[in-house]
Amino acid sequence: MLQNTKINITFTLDAYNKIHDLKCVFVVVLFLLYPVIVIANGLIICIVFLERKLHKPMYFFICNLACINLYGGSAVAPFIITRFLTEDYQITWLSCLVHTFVIYSYVSSDITNLTVMAYDRYISICYPLNYEKIVTPTKVIIAVAVTWLYPFVRITISLFLTAKLYICGAIIEKVYCDNYSVVKLACSDISSYNIYGTTMIFFAVVLPFIIIIYSYLRIILICLNLSKRKQDKLFSTCVPHLIAIFNFIIGSVFELLQGRFDMKHVPYTLRVILSLYFLILSPIINPVLYGMRTQAIKEAVMRKLCNKICQKQTAVNCES
Repeated sequence: MLQNTKINITFTLDAYNKIHDLKCVFVVVLFLLYPVIVIANGLIICIVFLERKLHKPMYFFICNLACINLYGGSAVAPFIITRFLTEDYQITWLSCLVHTFVIYSYVSSDITNLTVMAYDRYISICYPLNYEKIVTPTKVIIAVAVTWLYPFVRITISLFLTAKLYICGAIIEKVYCDNYSVVKLACSDISSYNIYGTTMIFFAVVLPFIIIIYSYLRIILICLNLSKRKQDKLFSTCVPHLIAIFNFIIGSVFELLQGRFDMKHVPYTLRVILSLYFLILSPIINPVLYGMRTQAIKEAVMRKLCNKICQKQTAVNCES
């Protein structure tokens, strides 16, 4: 049994030991994927800020989603690569809390921003004439601030309750620190944590999905009364967002199943991959979706690239 002096507690991320034979595969794949996360999301952020035509609420929320993706992706991929390369699979209590905070706040910020985007689409399509009056610049700034501050406050409270637990174990069966895994190592009363956790599941998961479902049900009802051309146009603007939400749901379900149920019948390597699914793939899929499916962003990217090519061609001609 560990002494419960928190500063002396060290956890072992045991998943690394169990997939050690695939170390090279994981390192190479993450080395390839992480630059894609940085470049794809960085490109979305730059395009939205540089292109004045994109200075609208919908694109600011897309830009905010790209910032969230950068934040989350940078917390996971470099961490795992470093652990594999150094073969140091232990993590201190404080480092574990910090890493848990970043991962949980990233996931929570992601779903909060997707909820805000769904509500924004609902107002835009259902109340087009009043859109600018309802979605003002001030409200956009407040909404973006909420997508960051609300998860930060919620996760801070959750980790404060975790920090009060008496820890009796030291093995975490994952490649990153997970709050629920730490709670399962406690041998003290976790009733207060369970009450808070159950309450937060409603506000962090159930309520956002209720808002998203309500928003898209209203959008669908509006679309049924429009012409085929207008329906196609509206659905094309909603498709990237719906795919992003669906992708988030899949990742959340995988993680929920692993944390709450016995998954020993599933190959361990597959369980590790599933635990990384929406932490690594979502930051890649989201910018590709919005970059390829959002016409205004796609046109802005092409315009910037064409300008760069033309400038280089002009410089070459002048030198000739």
